[in-house]
Amino acid sequence: MFIVNSYFLAIVFCFITMLCWGSWGNTQKLAGKTWRYELFYWDYVIGVLLLSLLFAFTLGSIGENGRGFVVDLAQADWKNIGSAFLGGVIFNAANILLSTAIAIAGMSVAFPVGIGLALVLGVIINYLGSQKGDPVFLFLGVGLITIAIILNAVAFKKASSGNQKVTTKGILVSVLAGVLMSFFYRFVAASMDLDNFVNPAKGMMTPYTAFVIFSLGVFISNFLFNTILMRKPISGEPVKYKAYFKGKMSIHWVGILGGIIWGIGNSLNLIAAGKAGAAISYGLGQGATLVAALWGVFIWKEFKNSPKSTNGLLTLMFVLFVAGIISIIYAGQ
Repeated sequence: MFIVNSYFLAIVFCFITMLCWGSWGNTQKLAGKTWRYELFYWDYVIGVLLLSLLFAFTLGSIGENGRGFVVDLAQADWKNIGSAFLGGVIFNAANILLSTAIAIAGMSVAFPVGIGLALVLGVIINYLGSQKGDPVFLFLGVGLITIAIILNAVAFKKASSGNQKVTTKGILVSVLAGVLMSFFYRFVAASMDLDNFVNPAKGMMTPYTAFVIFSLGVFISNFLFNTILMRKPISGEPVKYKAYFKGKMSIHWVGILGGIIWGIGNSLNLIAAGKAGAAISYGLGQGATLVAALWGVFIWKEFKNSPKSTNGLLTLMFVLFVAGIISIIYAGQ
């Protein structure tokens, strides 16, 4: 099993997570031109599950370190399996709401509000569960990012004075998604032996096995959550399953690619948690907010018609995000 042996490599993995988690939403934006996000989300979930299995039977099963995937799964306690599965269910509920928020309010609003809130609450929750890292620098970083989130909200309010329509529903959905998102990682982390991936405690799982169980939780719960959303969508008309099977394979691959991108980030983040600690690993990964905001501002031009003063707020927001991320990294030294 491949494991991380240095803090530097763990941070590199967390940065890759940041890029992946902050970029998968672009596939939804691409698919959204001709494809309802409820249908896109089915392909996304399939992509996450496929990636988890691929990593489990490759990186999670090669080498002499730790237990291979099949052996690890066979010895896992049902309590830990249930914890990782529940993490997947909670994440899925939160992510469906986040996808809805992206469709309503755009990436540069949904990600900073939803994922930014998830970062703040999630770091606190994960630190209480596994106290690893300097709390002063850890929470200083969280504080800086909190201010950045507030600045993003102010920038959005100013943007609404142009051609950008105020979408209170989008902001509220983003907040709800963020609150739910802050809890999922703790349940997955609790199913793993974060202190020893080489020889995990009996009954506990390696990050590769935990990710597969998590992905199954996402996939199975999607039959409930997404079916409800398809029948009673927050935005738009109801959509039926037959519409999914009428989609072109090219559009399905876009959604699957989105799930694979997110899955790569999540897998590397769980692997890094053993060396960096759950709070730091999760906190840095959720710096995806910065990446998503950059996509929304510079690529999708979501603030195109905003007043000039908005640019200053967005610049300060990015600076504070970067400063917060640096502080979180230093917390693990």
